[in-house]
Amino acid sequence: MATMASLFLKTPGPSQSLPKTHKTHFALPLNLPLSWRAKCRSGPTARIRCGLIEPDGGKLVELVVEEPQRDLKRRQALSLPQIKLSKIDIQWVHVLSEGWASPLKGFMRESEFLQTLHFNSLRLGDGSVVNMSVPIVLAIDDSEKNNIGDSSSVVLVDDKDKPIAILNDVEIYKHNKEERIARTWGTTAPGLPYAEQAITHAGNWLIGGDLEVIEPIKYHDGLDRFRLSPAELRDEFTRRNADAVFAFQLRNPVHNGHALLMTDTRRRLLEMGYKNPVLLLHPLGGYTKADDVPLQWRMKQHEMVLEDGVLDPETTVVSIFPSPMHYAGPTEVQWHAKARINAGANFYIVGRDPAGMGHPLEKRDLYDADHGKKVLSMAPGLERLNILPFKVAAYDKTQNRMAFFDPSRPQDFLFISGTKMRALAKNKESPPDGFMCPGGWKVLVEYYDSLTPAENGRVPQPVPV
Repeated sequence: MATMASLFLKTPGPSQSLPKTHKTHFALPLNLPLSWRAKCRSGPTARIRCGLIEPDGGKLVELVVEEPQRDLKRRQALSLPQIKLSKIDIQWVHVLSEGWASPLKGFMRESEFLQTLHFNSLRLGDGSVVNMSVPIVLAIDDSEKNNIGDSSSVVLVDDKDKPIAILNDVEIYKHNKEERIARTWGTTAPGLPYAEQAITHAGNWLIGGDLEVIEPIKYHDGLDRFRLSPAELRDEFTRRNADAVFAFQLRNPVHNGHALLMTDTRRRLLEMGYKNPVLLLHPLGGYTKADDVPLQWRMKQHEMVLEDGVLDPETTVVSIFPSPMHYAGPTEVQWHAKARINAGANFYIVGRDPAGMGHPLEKRDLYDADHGKKVLSMAPGLERLNILPFKVAAYDKTQNRMAFFDPSRPQDFLFISGTKMRALAKNKESPPDGFMCPGGWKVLVEYYDSLTPAENGRVPQPVPV
């Protein structure tokens, strides 16, 4: 995967004009939002020149302790009350430490928690508003609360009691789980994956404070080199002389429909006057639900997509986004977009039912498929971000390739859902030619083959790649 540090989509897509009926910060030809027209200037040839978008709050909030101070912090940690972190907690420490949630300086205190739940935003000291739609909080139980007592600082440790971070000027407040779940997902139905994993059985208290992360978070899984921080991504975009950065998040294998969407987005940005728009292809690397393809396999599939010639290293950067996944639809997609602002992206691609999932109890989607992109166009604190909605891509049987759906000839199109794709891969069947590159499909088949029940009927863990 050494060549996967940067990728480019080379397959051209059909012409696709941007819609003209969306709210103020959908990206429209020759009609950039005022916030961007103020930052961009046109030269004699109408070239648009823009620097990278500023992080929320004006600067990245990076919370990793400088190396000369780390031994001192480790010694300080020995005398502090301990809080043991789960894997998801450590992922949030990672997110906070690199500035993805800027201007947050640590786990939320109660005022930040309430603003996030009720307003999907935070008001800063200067009166400005930044988006924040999902709570980034740390739960503790009664015994941990009692152990903390009057201490103003605590040490956060992993499952081996290794100090990960120090939390200072702590504030402990009630963890109203029902309100948190209802506000985040719009339902309290049982079976919400993240809620079951990280909230329902968590402690009854939340603790907030300012983080000092003792050293950079590493996973030692062979993929750390792809986990570029917002600062590292900004450096890379600057090195490439990017005059626009458009972000595409995915938690699924890349198929040729994705390639079409990304290629068409770049074409549209070039038509708008940008000279070197760069794609941030940003697979989610934190917690995902059990039936999603694991990160290791997804990254291997992306590697095969590169080797099969669908992707090229010139104008695409591939990196892993460390956030856990909530599957909270229009609420969560705001977090996904906001985090990419902090990484330098000024355009965000959004499609059907972003961050959505099926209803846990009923045979229907939990969220309206169009609400994600509509909410992004109106969300407080995201006015600086240009939203790029796209039409639905489907398999065109007349051309034997993925194309944008044409409602005038619906009989010519085949919709291959994620469920259908998984069923084909599990049965070692091939999809139609042109749906996914052969090498990428082979990886999917190998993954699902590794899940084949053994003779005793048990489903084994996925075989490491």
